[in-house]
Amino acid sequence: MSFSAQSKVWVYQSDREFTDSEVNEIQQLLNNFTSQWKAHGHQLVAKAEVFYNFFIVLTVDEASANTTGCSVDASVRVIKEIEQTYGVDLFNRFNMAYKVNEKVVVVNKEDFETLISIGKVGPGTIVFNNLVQNLDELENKWEVSFENSWHSTIFGHLL
Repeated sequence: MSFSAQSKVWVYQSDREFTDSEVNEIQQLLNNFTSQWKAHGHQLVAKAEVFYNFFIVLTVDEASANTTGCSVDASVRVIKEIEQTYGVDLFNRFNMAYKVNEKVVVVNKEDFETLISIGKVGPGTIVFNNLVQNLDELENKWEVSFENSWHSTIFGHLL
């Protein structure tokens, strides 16, 4: 299935890494959800993927049907169900994700600030911009260097 570059995306970041078996279970749950996901009775062209065992990304190509408040609420219910089932936090926007040697690390805002101030996170560190809005941004602006991200606006003074 091909998705337009303007397809809407939602990124949910876990506060801990999912195990491989959890990823398989979550992927099956998400596949079941997206195959039934509707907006005002219209089937949404949607997919869900787990990236790096930390991120759940929902994608909807609104060329055939637009998401609605009710359809978005349905997706949030599924994400909350995953939170409860697996004991994770998928809504804490104060957790920061970055890469160390291609491995994803998630820390809270205070620890992230400390890592910057002691030089463990720097201008070239890859961070995750979970504020991306569409598939094009996910593919091109989700994993970016600290210096080219919104993170530098907020935390740059610590460098």
